[in-house]
Amino acid sequence: MKNKELFISAIGAFIAVFIAEFFSNVILESAGHPLIIASAGASAMLMFGLPYTPASRPYNLIVGHTVSAIVGVSCYYLIADPLLSTSVAIPSALVAMQLFKCMHPPGGATAVIAVVGGEAIHQLGYLFVIMPIFFNSLVLLVVALAVGSFRDKNPFEEYL
Repeated sequence: MKNKELFISAIGAFIAVFIAEFFSNVILESAGHPLIIASAGASAMLMFGLPYTPASRPYNLIVGHTVSAIVGVSCYYLIADPLLSTSVAIPSALVAMQLFKCMHPPGGATAVIAVVGGEAIHQLGYLFVIMPIFFNSLVLLVVALAVGSFRDKNPFEEYL
């Protein structure tokens, strides 16, 4: 990655994560809740640092996080023991992402957050899938698409 692209990627990652975290905290009224953004941070590393990899495709970002969030919330509701629930959520998210052909490794963290993310996340139930997960993924994607236009070769050109 050239210096110009590295700089643009770093600025893009900052903007995307800042916007996603800001709106998550405002909507969830839980300022300083880093678990909400943990998987978005990992996604930012892929989308901005490794934008040409299959895991960074827009479909993988959005659907990978979405199915993983559904899996995680379901495991939380269906399995009372947090250790067992988390242990089931991760491989279940992996299988779901394989079935939907949307492998995005940070989705594993999304599934875990749904299980161990605390009361603020548990109160959301399946709304967790929409906000913060789908919304954060969408913010990351929009900023990544914009940043891609400043690269010598836009990694997301075929999706525009």
